[in-house]
Amino acid sequence: MKIIAIDPGASGGIAWQCQDGYIFAAAMPATEGDVLAQLTSLQAANGFPNRVIIEDVGGFCGVGQPGSAMFKFGRGFGFILGVCAALGWRVELVKPQKWQKTLGLGTKALAGGKGPWKNKLKALAQQLFPTCDVTLKTADALLMLEYGNHQNQRSGL
Repeated sequence: MKIIAIDPGASGGIAWQCQDGYIFAAAMPATEGDVLAQLTSLQAANGFPNRVIIEDVGGFCGVGQPGSAMFKFGRGFGFILGVCAALGWRVELVKPQKWQKTLGLGTKALAGGKGPWKNKLKALAQQLFPTCDVTLKTADALLMLEYGNHQNQRSGL
């Protein structure tokens, strides 16, 4: 089962699992051209993915951030969806709460805030994927990949 998981945004990442089970992860490429090159090269090297999971995020950009930041994020999110559509990939949008609940992660509030929460996610990704170079940028994508594998097991794939 070839799966691609994408955590959109400049601080996000892309994780993919090849047919042989090998796992890769990379920080989100810096430009739209780089995103296009990354996703098309994934398909060229690994064939058509069976599942593409993208985090379904809202429009909140954070306290004190200008609306232009939200617009830029939305543009990048839409670009990723457009590339996936152009490649003929069926995309599954998954809310963060859903994949986090499936993996039994608890909540950001229970973890003690954003910093401890992100470190918890990174630590779990490191535990689950010891052969990957897990960073704060790739941790969520890797955990969404784990969510996809979890869903495949539940459905018998």
